[in-house]
Amino acid sequence: MRINSPLIALSVLFCALNITQAQSQSGSSGQETRPRTARSEVSPRVATPQAPQPNTSAVPTKPGSVENVVVAPRTNTSTESAIEPVDANSASAQQIAPSTIRARIAEAERLLKTRPRQTAITSPALDAVTLAVLERGAARIHLLTVSKQIFLTKGSEAQMTTSRGTPVTLRILRANGVNTAVTVVDNQGRSLVPLTVEFPIERQGVFREMAYYTSAHPALLSADLVKAGRSYVRSMIDLAAQRLREKGVFINPNLVDVAERLCIVEHIDHDRFRLENRVALFDEIYSLYALNQLDTYRYSVSFAGAGGMVQMIPWAYNLERQRHPGVGLMPDFVAGMRNHANALQAMLLYMLDTWNDLAANEDVRSALETKIATPAEVIAAGYNSNAAKLPLYIRRGGAGWRSLIPRETQVYLQIYRTFEGLAPMKSRASVVTKSAA
Repeated sequence: MRINSPLIALSVLFCALNITQAQSQSGSSGQETRPRTARSEVSPRVATPQAPQPNTSAVPTKPGSVENVVVAPRTNTSTESAIEPVDANSASAQQIAPSTIRARIAEAERLLKTRPRQTAITSPALDAVTLAVLERGAARIHLLTVSKQIFLTKGSEAQMTTSRGTPVTLRILRANGVNTAVTVVDNQGRSLVPLTVEFPIERQGVFREMAYYTSAHPALLSADLVKAGRSYVRSMIDLAAQRLREKGVFINPNLVDVAERLCIVEHIDHDRFRLENRVALFDEIYSLYALNQLDTYRYSVSFAGAGGMVQMIPWAYNLERQRHPGVGLMPDFVAGMRNHANALQAMLLYMLDTWNDLAANEDVRSALETKIATPAEVIAAGYNSNAAKLPLYIRRGGAGWRSLIPRETQVYLQIYRTFEGLAPMKSRASVVTKSAA
């Protein structure tokens, strides 16, 4: 539900926020927003970052040499941005329980890591990825190796033979680095279930690490998987709030509610939001959390250097470390963003400081009092944009202040409001109130 109480009610809701008024959270670079890297994709954004994260795009300049592969890009691109049709053979009719999926993913990753390799090669090939796929009936895992050029080209199709000798057709639905979604069908029309991709990450031609990741493939999606993803996000952010409370920093439940929604909003691609089924997009993000759990968005890096689950930039993260030394945030930015518990604590501190600063501003207080702005959208806009400029936008624009904020932040708030309406969640404030009673 939306937070739209007047200032008097806000004083009650946020009276427990006892952290000293903080500075505005605008970066030294003066950027309005943290731009997205791949606006047509949803998940780990994999273009070359300008911060100290590893580059995960690694798109080769020439095709990899892979045997038995024929590339057949689709010629009709008029529906590229629409949701791809899902074959009934691979969808809800044959859903797999989340616990079973996770067990199979773990098995596939072990197989990928322990399979024999050519001893003459001292480092992995940079231009090829390997997929582990499940044959349902026989409960067997097959391996497919394909060039990165094919893997990262939306609409490509490759006829190939698996490691177990089964002829299949691989089709690329959404090309997005480690999060590329595919379908795999054998010559009898039976769908194999993609489990894990082994993706070599390189930077300037030098191997950095091997990524193992599971995308939201149509053959994996189910209502149970979405439910598992919801549970994961909520439990992790509650754990972060609890750890901060144990360290003497109280985060108001309403603020935690906003942060939970931002863990989804941050990863919605704006073009797909405009063109596709929005409920399906939200469910896709939740599914990624269920499939990858602690590794979800591990390789996600924006052009501005925002990383991981919470998409925080290095400048903001280091600022929170300085402001809250007693919390003990991890000193290394990359490691800190890859650790969900640590990253969520940093996110909550950032939002807390943003709220303290904005709520102390006379123009913002007036906007909240007259209900031309809500606490949730003020906090969300401050997280996505330059919070120091929000009071100016409100003073100049009045009720039309949203038209003055950066275009990306306008869409960001639209996504937030849509998500709030289509995917309601139980307010933590009501739980606290009932417990107190």
